[in-house]
Amino acid sequence: MNDLPVTIGAVRRAAAGIAEAIARTPAIAAPALSELAGTEIHLKLETLHRTGSFKERGALAKLLTLDASQSCAGVVAMSAGNHAQGVAYHARRLGIPATIVMPEGTPFIKIDRTEALGATVVLKGDSLAAAREAADTLAREQGFVLVHPYDDPNVIAGQGTIGLELLADRPDLDTLVVPIGGGGLISGIAVAAKSIKPEIEIVGVQSTLYPSMYRLLRGEDPGPPAAAATLAEGIAVKEPGRLTRHIVKALVSEIRLVDEVLLESAVETLLERQKLIVEGAGAAGLAAVLATPERFGGRRVGIVITGGNIDSRLLASILMRGLVREGRLVRLRCELPDTPGALSRLSGVIGKHAGNIVEVHHQRLFHDTSVKRAELDVVVETQNRRHVEVLIGALVAAGFPTQLLLSSADDQHAANNG
Repeated sequence: MNDLPVTIGAVRRAAAGIAEAIARTPAIAAPALSELAGTEIHLKLETLHRTGSFKERGALAKLLTLDASQSCAGVVAMSAGNHAQGVAYHARRLGIPATIVMPEGTPFIKIDRTEALGATVVLKGDSLAAAREAADTLAREQGFVLVHPYDDPNVIAGQGTIGLELLADRPDLDTLVVPIGGGGLISGIAVAAKSIKPEIEIVGVQSTLYPSMYRLLRGEDPGPPAAAATLAEGIAVKEPGRLTRHIVKALVSEIRLVDEVLLESAVETLLERQKLIVEGAGAAGLAAVLATPERFGGRRVGIVITGGNIDSRLLASILMRGLVREGRLVRLRCELPDTPGALSRLSGVIGKHAGNIVEVHHQRLFHDTSVKRAELDVVVETQNRRHVEVLIGALVAAGFPTQLLLSSADDQHAANNG
Protein backbone atom coordinates (compact mmCIF):
# COMPACT_ATOMS: atom_id res chain seq x y z
CA MET A 1 0.00 0.00 0.00
CA ASN A 2 3.03 2.29 0.18
CA ASP A 3 2.81 3.13 -3.53
CA LEU A 4 -0.79 4.39 -3.34
CA PRO A 5 -1.49 8.14 -3.70
CA VAL A 6 -3.17 8.26 -0.26
CA THR A 7 -1.79 6.71 2.92
CA ILE A 8 -3.22 5.84 6.31
CA GLY A 9 -1.13 8.68 7.71
CA ALA A 10 -2.92 11.15 5.44
CA VAL A 11 -6.28 9.79 6.57
CA ARG A 12 -5.33 10.14 10.23
CA ARG A 13 -4.16 13.73 9.64
CA ALA A 14 -7.44 14.50 7.91
CA ALA A 15 -9.34 13.01 10.85
CA ALA A 16 -7.46 15.23 13.33
CA GLY A 17 -8.09 18.30 11.18
CA ILE A 18 -11.82 17.88 10.69
CA ALA A 19 -12.63 16.46 14.13
CA GLU A 20 -13.96 19.66 15.69
CA ALA A 21 -16.24 20.58 12.77
CA ILE A 22 -17.49 17.24 11.43
CA ALA A 23 -19.94 14.98 13.22
CA ARG A 24 -18.62 11.58 14.24
CA THR A 25 -21.50 9.61 12.78
CA PRO A 26 -22.77 6.44 14.49
CA ALA A 27 -22.49 2.89 13.24
CA ILE A 28 -25.73 1.21 14.25
CA ALA A 29 -26.87 -2.40 14.27
CA ALA A 30 -29.76 -3.06 11.88
CA PRO A 31 -31.53 -6.20 13.13
CA ALA A 32 -34.56 -5.83 10.85
CA LEU A 33 -32.34 -5.57 7.79
CA SER A 34 -30.10 -8.37 9.08
CA GLU A 35 -33.12 -10.66 9.32
CA LEU A 36 -34.19 -9.70 5.81
CA ALA A 37 -30.74 -10.35 4.33
CA GLY A 38 -29.79 -13.34 6.46
CA THR A 39 -26.55 -11.73 7.58
CA GLU A 40 -25.42 -9.31 10.29
CA ILE A 41 -25.70 -5.72 9.02
CA HIS A 42 -24.40 -2.49 10.56
CA LEU A 43 -25.08 0.93 9.03
CA LYS A 44 -22.72 3.92 9.03
CA LEU A 45 -25.08 6.90 9.05
CA GLU A 46 -23.48 9.62 6.94
CA THR A 47 -26.93 11.17 6.55
CA LEU A 48 -26.45 12.93 9.90
CA HIS A 49 -24.05 15.62 8.74
CA ARG A 50 -25.17 19.24 8.55
CA THR A 51 -25.66 19.04 4.78
CA GLY A 52 -26.96 15.47 4.80
CA SER A 53 -24.06 13.56 3.24
CA PHE A 54 -20.48 12.33 3.67
CA LYS A 55 -19.18 14.93 1.19
CA GLU A 56 -18.47 17.40 4.00
CA ARG A 57 -15.51 15.30 5.16
CA GLY A 58 -13.50 15.51 1.97
CA ALA A 59 -14.50 19.10 1.25
CA LEU A 60 -13.32 20.31 4.66
CA ALA A 61 -10.14 18.23 4.54
CA LYS A 62 -9.24 19.95 1.27
CA LEU A 63 -10.16 23.44 2.48
CA LEU A 64 -7.95 23.04 5.54
CA THR A 65 -4.89 22.57 3.31
CA LEU A 66 -5.20 26.03 1.73
CA ASP A 67 -2.69 28.73 2.65
CA ALA A 68 -3.69 32.33 3.38
CA SER A 69 -3.40 33.55 -0.22
CA GLN A 70 -5.39 30.61 -1.57
CA SER A 71 -8.10 31.11 1.04
CA CYS A 72 -8.33 34.78 0.11
CA ALA A 73 -8.63 33.98 -3.62
CA GLY A 74 -11.37 31.41 -3.02
CA VAL A 75 -12.32 28.00 -4.30
CA VAL A 76 -14.38 26.58 -7.14
CA ALA A 77 -16.14 23.23 -7.40
CA MET A 78 -18.38 21.55 -9.93
CA SER A 79 -21.38 19.70 -8.55
CA ALA A 80 -25.15 19.55 -8.78
CA GLY A 81 -25.63 18.02 -5.38
CA ASN A 82 -23.98 16.98 -2.12
CA HIS A 83 -20.42 18.07 -2.94
CA ALA A 84 -21.68 21.56 -3.75
CA GLN A 85 -23.34 21.91 -0.37
CA GLY A 86 -20.39 20.44 1.53
CA VAL A 87 -17.95 22.88 -0.07
CA ALA A 88 -20.33 25.84 0.30
CA TYR A 89 -21.07 25.19 3.96
CA HIS A 90 -17.49 24.78 5.17
CA ALA A 91 -16.10 27.51 2.92
CA ARG A 92 -18.54 29.99 4.44
CA ARG A 93 -17.69 28.76 7.94
CA LEU A 94 -13.98 29.32 7.24
CA GLY A 95 -14.49 32.67 5.48
CA ILE A 96 -13.38 31.35 2.07
CA PRO A 97 -15.23 32.61 -1.03
CA ALA A 98 -16.76 29.68 -2.91
CA THR A 99 -18.05 29.40 -6.47
CA ILE A 100 -20.01 26.33 -7.50
CA VAL A 101 -20.48 25.49 -11.18
CA MET A 102 -23.64 23.55 -11.95
CA PRO A 103 -25.13 22.34 -15.25
CA GLU A 104 -27.77 24.65 -16.69
CA GLY A 105 -30.56 22.15 -16.12
CA THR A 106 -29.95 21.83 -12.37
CA PRO A 107 -33.24 21.96 -10.38
CA PHE A 108 -33.87 25.31 -8.72
CA ILE A 109 -34.06 23.73 -5.27
CA LYS A 110 -30.42 22.58 -5.51
CA ILE A 111 -29.34 26.03 -6.67
CA ASP A 112 -31.25 27.71 -3.86
CA ARG A 113 -29.83 25.39 -1.19
CA THR A 114 -26.27 25.99 -2.36
CA GLU A 115 -26.71 29.78 -2.52
CA ALA A 116 -28.29 29.72 0.94
CA LEU A 117 -25.04 28.25 2.23
CA GLY A 118 -23.13 31.28 0.95
CA ALA A 119 -21.74 30.12 -2.39
CA THR A 120 -21.95 31.87 -5.75
CA VAL A 121 -23.60 29.54 -8.27
CA VAL A 122 -22.60 29.65 -11.93
CA LEU A 123 -24.69 27.68 -14.44
CA LYS A 124 -22.63 26.34 -17.34
CA GLY A 125 -23.09 23.52 -19.83
CA ASP A 126 -25.59 20.72 -20.17
CA SER A 127 -23.75 18.09 -18.11
CA LEU A 128 -21.37 17.66 -15.19
CA ALA A 129 -18.55 17.15 -17.68
CA ALA A 130 -19.25 20.56 -19.21
CA ALA A 131 -19.53 22.07 -15.73
CA ARG A 132 -16.14 20.56 -14.90
CA GLU A 133 -14.59 22.31 -17.92
CA ALA A 134 -16.12 25.59 -16.82
CA ALA A 135 -14.79 25.09 -13.28
CA ASP A 136 -11.29 24.42 -14.64
CA THR A 137 -11.50 27.60 -16.70
CA LEU A 138 -12.56 29.67 -13.69
CA ALA A 139 -9.72 28.19 -11.63
CA ARG A 140 -7.18 29.23 -14.27
CA GLU A 141 -8.62 32.66 -15.01
CA GLN A 142 -9.61 33.73 -11.47
CA GLY A 143 -6.93 31.98 -9.47
CA PHE A 144 -9.44 29.81 -7.60
CA VAL A 145 -8.39 26.52 -6.03
CA LEU A 146 -10.35 23.63 -7.54
CA VAL A 147 -12.01 21.36 -4.96
CA HIS A 148 -12.53 18.20 -6.98
CA PRO A 149 -15.39 15.97 -5.78
CA TYR A 150 -13.30 12.80 -5.75
CA ASP A 151 -9.94 12.86 -7.58
CA ASP A 152 -7.85 14.73 -5.03
CA PRO A 153 -5.62 13.15 -2.34
CA ASN A 154 -6.91 15.43 0.41
CA VAL A 155 -10.55 14.81 -0.50
CA ILE A 156 -9.92 11.05 -0.59
CA ALA A 157 -8.20 11.22 2.82
CA GLY A 158 -11.15 13.14 4.24
CA GLN A 159 -13.61 10.53 3.05
CA GLY A 160 -11.33 7.85 4.49
CA THR A 161 -12.10 9.09 8.01
CA ILE A 162 -15.33 7.09 7.70
CA GLY A 163 -13.23 3.92 7.63
CA LEU A 164 -11.34 4.93 10.77
CA GLU A 165 -14.57 5.56 12.67
CA LEU A 166 -16.32 2.46 11.40
CA LEU A 167 -13.58 0.06 12.44
CA ALA A 168 -13.08 1.84 15.76
CA ASP A 169 -16.76 1.23 16.52
CA ARG A 170 -17.06 -2.20 14.88
CA PRO A 171 -13.62 -3.86 14.68
CA ASP A 172 -15.28 -7.24 14.09
CA LEU A 173 -16.68 -6.34 10.66
CA ASP A 174 -15.72 -8.73 7.85
CA THR A 175 -16.97 -6.77 4.83
CA LEU A 176 -17.60 -3.13 3.97
CA VAL A 177 -20.07 -2.30 1.18
CA VAL A 178 -19.59 1.17 -0.29
CA PRO A 179 -21.24 3.02 -3.23
CA ILE A 180 -18.94 4.16 -6.05
CA GLY A 181 -19.34 7.20 -8.26
CA GLY A 182 -15.97 8.76 -9.00
CA GLY A 183 -14.37 6.55 -6.37
CA GLY A 184 -13.23 9.03 -3.73
CA LEU A 185 -15.31 7.55 -0.93
CA ILE A 186 -14.44 3.90 -1.42
CA SER A 187 -10.78 4.77 -2.04
CA GLY A 188 -10.42 6.61 1.27
CA ILE A 189 -12.34 3.99 3.20
CA ALA A 190 -10.32 1.16 1.62
CA VAL A 191 -7.00 2.79 2.51
CA ALA A 192 -8.07 3.24 6.13
CA ALA A 193 -9.79 -0.11 6.59
CA LYS A 194 -7.15 -2.24 4.88
CA SER A 195 -4.40 -0.53 6.90
CA ILE A 196 -6.18 -1.28 10.17
CA LYS A 197 -7.49 -4.73 9.24
CA PRO A 198 -5.80 -6.16 6.12
CA GLU A 199 -8.14 -9.15 5.88
CA ILE A 200 -11.30 -7.03 5.64
CA GLU A 201 -13.14 -7.22 2.32
CA ILE A 202 -14.15 -4.04 0.49
CA VAL A 203 -17.05 -4.36 -1.98
CA GLY A 204 -18.09 -1.49 -4.24
CA VAL A 205 -21.52 -0.84 -5.72
CA GLN A 206 -22.47 1.03 -8.89
CA SER A 207 -25.67 1.69 -10.79
CA THR A 208 -26.09 -0.51 -13.86
CA LEU A 209 -26.68 2.73 -15.80
CA TYR A 210 -23.29 4.18 -14.76
CA PRO A 211 -20.88 1.22 -14.43
CA SER A 212 -17.75 3.23 -15.20
CA MET A 213 -15.42 1.90 -12.48
CA TYR A 214 -16.81 -1.61 -12.91
CA ARG A 215 -15.94 -1.54 -16.60
CA LEU A 216 -12.51 -0.01 -16.10
CA LEU A 217 -11.47 -2.71 -13.67
CA ARG A 218 -12.52 -5.31 -16.25
CA GLY A 219 -10.30 -3.69 -18.87
CA GLU A 220 -13.26 -2.17 -20.71
CA ASP A 221 -13.92 1.38 -21.86
CA PRO A 222 -16.25 3.23 -19.44
CA GLY A 223 -18.56 3.87 -22.40
CA PRO A 224 -20.87 6.80 -23.10
CA PRO A 225 -23.11 8.25 -20.38
CA ALA A 226 -26.42 6.48 -19.94
CA ALA A 227 -29.39 7.91 -21.80
CA ALA A 228 -31.70 7.25 -18.85
CA ALA A 229 -31.61 9.02 -15.51
CA THR A 230 -30.81 6.99 -12.42
CA LEU A 231 -32.30 7.24 -8.95
CA ALA A 232 -28.70 7.05 -7.69
CA GLU A 233 -27.70 10.39 -9.19
CA GLY A 234 -25.00 10.84 -6.54
CA ILE A 235 -22.98 8.01 -8.13
CA ALA A 236 -23.89 8.75 -11.75
CA VAL A 237 -20.32 9.44 -12.88
CA LYS A 238 -19.25 8.90 -16.49
CA GLU A 239 -15.56 8.48 -15.78
CA PRO A 240 -13.96 7.75 -12.39
CA GLY A 241 -10.85 9.52 -11.14
CA ARG A 242 -7.27 8.74 -12.11
CA LEU A 243 -6.16 8.43 -8.50
CA THR A 244 -9.22 6.56 -7.36
CA ARG A 245 -9.11 3.87 -10.03
CA HIS A 246 -5.56 3.03 -8.93
CA ILE A 247 -6.62 2.64 -5.30
CA VAL A 248 -9.78 0.71 -6.14
CA LYS A 249 -7.87 -1.71 -8.33
CA ALA A 250 -5.41 -2.38 -5.51
CA LEU A 251 -7.78 -2.66 -2.55
CA VAL A 252 -11.37 -3.37 -3.64
CA SER A 253 -12.19 -7.05 -4.12
CA GLU A 254 -15.33 -6.67 -6.21
CA ILE A 255 -17.77 -4.18 -7.70
CA ARG A 256 -21.42 -5.17 -7.91
CA LEU A 257 -24.09 -3.54 -10.08
CA VAL A 258 -27.64 -2.74 -9.00
CA ASP A 259 -30.53 -1.73 -11.24
CA GLU A 260 -33.22 0.91 -10.68
CA VAL A 261 -35.76 -1.51 -9.23
CA LEU A 262 -33.26 -2.66 -6.60
CA LEU A 263 -32.30 0.92 -5.74
CA GLU A 264 -35.90 1.97 -5.40
CA SER A 265 -36.71 -1.03 -3.23
CA ALA A 266 -33.70 -0.31 -0.98
CA VAL A 267 -34.80 3.29 -0.41
CA GLU A 268 -38.25 2.03 0.55
CA THR A 269 -36.86 -0.73 2.77
CA LEU A 270 -34.61 1.67 4.69
CA LEU A 271 -37.57 3.92 5.40
CA GLU A 272 -40.01 1.17 6.34
CA ARG A 273 -37.70 -1.23 8.19
CA GLN A 274 -35.07 1.14 9.58
CA LYS A 275 -36.96 4.48 9.68
CA LEU A 276 -34.20 6.18 7.68
CA ILE A 277 -34.68 8.65 4.83
CA VAL A 278 -31.97 7.86 2.28
CA GLU A 279 -31.26 9.04 -1.26
CA GLY A 280 -30.81 6.60 -4.11
CA ALA A 281 -27.01 6.59 -4.04
CA GLY A 282 -27.06 6.22 -0.27
CA ALA A 283 -29.17 3.07 -0.54
CA ALA A 284 -26.94 1.38 -3.15
CA GLY A 285 -25.00 -0.66 -0.59
CA LEU A 286 -28.12 -2.19 0.90
CA ALA A 287 -29.50 -2.79 -2.59
CA ALA A 288 -26.43 -4.89 -3.42
CA VAL A 289 -26.67 -6.95 -0.24
CA LEU A 290 -30.40 -7.62 -0.63
CA ALA A 291 -29.96 -8.49 -4.33
CA THR A 292 -27.58 -11.38 -3.54
CA PRO A 293 -27.82 -12.13 0.18
CA GLU A 294 -26.03 -15.46 -0.28
CA ARG A 295 -22.92 -13.51 -1.36
CA PHE A 296 -22.73 -11.94 2.13
CA GLY A 297 -24.13 -14.81 4.19
CA GLY A 298 -22.41 -15.53 7.49
CA ARG A 299 -20.45 -12.28 7.47
CA ARG A 300 -20.60 -9.10 9.55
CA VAL A 301 -21.31 -6.43 6.96
CA GLY A 302 -20.85 -2.68 7.33
CA ILE A 303 -22.86 -0.62 4.84
CA VAL A 304 -22.11 3.07 4.36
CA ILE A 305 -25.35 5.07 4.05
CA THR A 306 -23.84 7.98 2.18
CA GLY A 307 -26.58 10.60 2.08
CA GLY A 308 -30.20 11.46 2.72
CA ASN A 309 -30.88 14.30 0.30
CA ILE A 310 -33.85 12.98 -1.64
CA ASP A 311 -36.63 15.12 -3.07
CA SER A 312 -39.83 14.69 -1.04
CA ARG A 313 -41.99 14.23 -4.14
CA LEU A 314 -39.67 11.52 -5.43
CA LEU A 315 -39.71 9.80 -2.06
CA ALA A 316 -43.53 9.89 -2.01
CA SER A 317 -43.63 8.31 -5.46
CA ILE A 318 -41.19 5.57 -4.40
CA LEU A 319 -43.32 4.72 -1.36
CA MET A 320 -46.52 4.53 -3.40
CA ARG A 321 -44.85 2.33 -6.02
CA GLY A 322 -43.59 0.14 -3.20
CA LEU A 323 -47.13 -0.39 -1.97
CA VAL A 324 -48.07 -1.55 -5.47
CA ARG A 325 -45.09 -3.92 -5.67
CA GLU A 326 -46.02 -5.50 -2.35
CA GLY A 327 -49.69 -5.93 -3.21
CA ARG A 328 -50.73 -3.34 -0.63
CA LEU A 329 -52.22 -1.03 -3.24
CA VAL A 330 -54.05 -2.76 -6.10
CA ARG A 331 -56.38 -1.94 -8.97
CA LEU A 332 -59.39 -4.23 -9.35
CA ARG A 333 -61.77 -4.30 -12.29
CA CYS A 334 -65.25 -5.34 -11.17
CA GLU A 335 -68.36 -6.01 -13.27
CA LEU A 336 -71.69 -5.03 -11.73
CA PRO A 337 -75.33 -4.57 -12.81
CA ASP A 338 -76.12 -1.01 -13.87
CA THR A 339 -78.85 -0.66 -11.24
CA PRO A 340 -79.40 1.60 -8.22
CA GLY A 341 -77.54 0.38 -5.12
CA ALA A 342 -75.07 -1.89 -6.93
CA LEU A 343 -72.11 0.39 -6.28
CA SER A 344 -73.04 0.66 -2.62
CA ARG A 345 -73.24 -3.13 -2.27
CA LEU A 346 -69.87 -3.58 -3.95
CA SER A 347 -68.17 -1.04 -1.69
CA GLY A 348 -69.81 -2.72 1.27
CA VAL A 349 -68.18 -6.04 0.37
CA ILE A 350 -64.76 -4.37 0.14
CA GLY A 351 -65.26 -2.56 3.45
CA LYS A 352 -66.51 -5.67 5.21
CA HIS A 353 -63.28 -7.45 4.27
CA ALA A 354 -61.04 -4.59 5.51
CA GLY A 355 -60.19 -3.10 2.12
CA ASN A 356 -59.84 0.69 1.90
CA ILE A 357 -61.06 2.24 -1.37
CA VAL A 358 -58.71 4.97 -2.59
CA GLU A 359 -60.06 5.70 -6.08
CA VAL A 360 -63.12 4.69 -8.14
CA HIS A 361 -63.58 4.91 -11.93
CA HIS A 362 -67.11 3.95 -13.03
CA GLN A 363 -67.41 3.01 -16.75
CA ARG A 364 -70.64 2.48 -18.66
CA LEU A 365 -69.62 3.50 -22.18
CA PHE A 366 -66.07 2.49 -23.04
CA HIS A 367 -65.81 -1.18 -22.08
CA ASP A 368 -67.01 -4.27 -23.91
CA THR A 369 -69.82 -5.18 -21.51
CA SER A 370 -73.58 -5.56 -21.75
CA VAL A 371 -75.57 -2.34 -21.91
CA LYS A 372 -77.24 -3.51 -18.71
CA ARG A 373 -73.96 -3.82 -16.85
CA ALA A 374 -71.05 -1.51 -15.98
CA GLU A 375 -67.40 -1.92 -15.13
CA LEU A 376 -65.78 -0.39 -12.10
CA ASP A 377 -62.03 0.12 -11.68
CA VAL A 378 -61.29 0.37 -7.96
CA VAL A 379 -57.92 1.23 -6.39
CA VAL A 380 -57.87 -0.48 -3.00
CA GLU A 381 -55.43 -0.33 -0.11
CA THR A 382 -54.88 -3.84 1.25
CA GLN A 383 -52.75 -5.67 3.80
CA ASN A 384 -50.81 -7.97 1.47
CA ARG A 385 -51.23 -10.18 -1.59
CA ARG A 386 -53.15 -12.83 0.34
CA HIS A 387 -55.62 -10.17 1.42
CA VAL A 388 -56.10 -9.25 -2.26
CA GLU A 389 -57.08 -12.84 -3.03
CA VAL A 390 -59.59 -12.79 -0.18
CA LEU A 391 -61.15 -9.55 -1.49
CA ILE A 392 -61.45 -10.87 -5.05
CA GLY A 393 -63.04 -14.08 -3.78
CA ALA A 394 -65.56 -12.19 -1.69
CA LEU A 395 -66.51 -9.90 -4.59
CA VAL A 396 -67.00 -12.83 -6.97
CA ALA A 397 -69.11 -14.67 -4.37
CA ALA A 398 -71.26 -11.55 -3.99
CA GLY A 399 -71.99 -11.50 -7.73
CA PHE A 400 -69.34 -9.05 -8.88
CA PRO A 401 -66.91 -10.75 -11.34
CA THR A 402 -63.51 -9.24 -10.53
CA GLN A 403 -59.98 -9.33 -11.91
CA LEU A 404 -56.70 -7.88 -10.69
CA LEU A 405 -55.19 -5.36 -13.12
CA LEU A 406 -51.41 -5.62 -13.18
CA SER A 407 -49.39 -2.41 -13.13
CA SER A 408 -45.87 -2.13 -14.54
CA ALA A 409 -44.59 -2.47 -10.96
CA ASP A 410 -46.52 -5.73 -10.60
CA ASP A 411 -45.11 -6.98 -13.89
CA GLN A 412 -41.58 -6.19 -12.71
CA HIS A 413 -42.22 -7.92 -9.39
CA ALA A 414 -43.45 -11.00 -11.24
CA ALA A 415 -40.42 -10.94 -13.51
CA ASN A 416 -38.01 -10.64 -10.58
CA ASN A 417 -39.67 -13.47 -8.68
CA GLY A 418 -40.70 -15.73 -11.52
